[in-house]
Amino acid sequence: MITRPGSYCSLPLLLITLSCVGSALTETATAAEKPRPTKVRYAEFILDEALPESPGGGGLFGELSIDLRKLITRFDQAAEDKKIAGMLLRLESPPLGRGQVAELRAAIKRFRASGKQVVAQLDMATGPAYQLACACDEIVMPESGYLTLTGVRAEPFFYKGMLSKLGVKADFIHMGEAKGAAEPYTRREWSEPVKANMTALVNDLYEQMIETIALERPVTEARVRELVDIGLITATKAKEAGLIDRVAYPEELRASLKESNEADRFVYVRNYGKEGVDTDFSGPTGFLKLMQLMAGGGGGKGRSKASKIAVVYAVGAIHTGESEDSALGESSLGSTTLIEALAEADRDKDVAAIVLRIDSPGGSALASDLMWSRIQQIEKPVVASMGDTAASGGYYLAMGCDKIFAEPGTITGSIGVVGGKMAIAGLLDKVGVTTDSVSRGRNSGLFSLIERFSDSEREAITAMMEETYEQFTSKAAEGRGLEHARVKELAGGKVYTGRQAKQLRLVDEIGALADAVAEAKQLAGLDADAKVEIKTLPEPVDLFESLFGSGDPQREVRLSIGLQTVSPELSELARRATLLQKLLRREPVLMLSPVAVSIE
Repeated sequence: MITRPGSYCSLPLLLITLSCVGSALTETATAAEKPRPTKVRYAEFILDEALPESPGGGGLFGELSIDLRKLITRFDQAAEDKKIAGMLLRLESPPLGRGQVAELRAAIKRFRASGKQVVAQLDMATGPAYQLACACDEIVMPESGYLTLTGVRAEPFFYKGMLSKLGVKADFIHMGEAKGAAEPYTRREWSEPVKANMTALVNDLYEQMIETIALERPVTEARVRELVDIGLITATKAKEAGLIDRVAYPEELRASLKESNEADRFVYVRNYGKEGVDTDFSGPTGFLKLMQLMAGGGGGKGRSKASKIAVVYAVGAIHTGESEDSALGESSLGSTTLIEALAEADRDKDVAAIVLRIDSPGGSALASDLMWSRIQQIEKPVVASMGDTAASGGYYLAMGCDKIFAEPGTITGSIGVVGGKMAIAGLLDKVGVTTDSVSRGRNSGLFSLIERFSDSEREAITAMMEETYEQFTSKAAEGRGLEHARVKELAGGKVYTGRQAKQLRLVDEIGALADAVAEAKQLAGLDADAKVEIKTLPEPVDLFESLFGSGDPQREVRLSIGLQTVSPELSELARRATLLQKLLRREPVLMLSPVAVSIE
């Protein structure tokens, strides 16, 4: 046999090599089997202030502020984020409307549908915040916490006696027996038709609250009614009754979540999804950067090739001209602004359909009709989505759309007309102010604030209001596919919840904004799962305009804060009186819901 030099060591070397490789593989497998430290993240959201219903502000303040649309977007973003295992929702007495509660509840349910947990942490809660918490997997309160479930109450103030002492006479005319927008100024109590309508409204809102709690908590409807009749319920009693799941302090809740998630590290991601704003304005480019942010600029996004759904916001009391935003955060809806926004959405070839998001008590009949007319001219599908309120002029806009969605607790309807003025001759006399007028024309004093309407002036404005009411009911009948006589039965100024309006065929569907967007996609012929870009309109007002626009915002702030300190009731009276003054100064005839009624 011939043996080649070195061949004798080949096998031992091979064995040694395989042994080393095997050892390495064993170490790797052992390392893989060893559990790694886990880090669990919960998105934390704190609701402690009002959530405006708007397309969002522009500029620096717009980036720092939060509104309903932005918050829901962040909920949905967290649902899709694989790094997020759950959500902590801290409810710190947020002033939420009925429509906003419904929108947030729908977003929470979408989050839970992703398989993630939602925990509501309350210190105390009133009815709306508690109904929001009921949509979560678990409700937790500290031992000292309590629920204020006192039911539903509509309790307006009537100012006729006060106005009489001041020498002011409210002179209003209304079309529709239940059109009660002016009654707080002309009566000392509700008229029977208005009270009957408000009673039906409150009854339905109460039943919705009972049904929601009983459906989502381990409590019967009968027991919920008993608890609501008690009103104030401590955390311990709430736990015993099944209204909450756990009595625990925040640090105890956090430790428990860490344990239940078997986490080595457990963190709350505070302000999840909130965009950061670069506030470093130092250096030579700092001033330019500040100006860009104040003007609403900075970092434009690339153009998307996806189809768009335009969500056009119609928020606030309605009047002709441009929309306005006060320093106190209240918006008004100008017909010129909305018509331009609708036209922009109509011109954009990438916009497949339009959703008109309405949160308005109404206002100018003329402005409402101008906006309705522009909606009628749009060939693309237009779907109305009602928020807290879409009444009177707000309903007028909706009835021009192809389909109407409302929240169960939306206040809508109020198909009627009101007009008038405050005559202040008596007040002027009390303070020693006199007038001396010269006039030509029988009805020259129609808009004078000195005296009440003369007989001929009353005849003229009544004739105009009758024609406006006829137009309102006729267009509502045509838009809803109902007999004119049937619409007049439902009209008369009566207000309804969204659930009642669905039963009466005044709206088509009960659903949130997301449902309206889905319907708009379908009407536009898009697939249900097709990705679309949401285009919000009108364009937000930049900081320069909000600071240096018309009016005296500092005076508004001082007046409101001063009155709120002395008397919340006087503050509310001033707000309502200012609203009426602004609207009546522009237009003699209004489509306005009973704004004097606040439902808690």
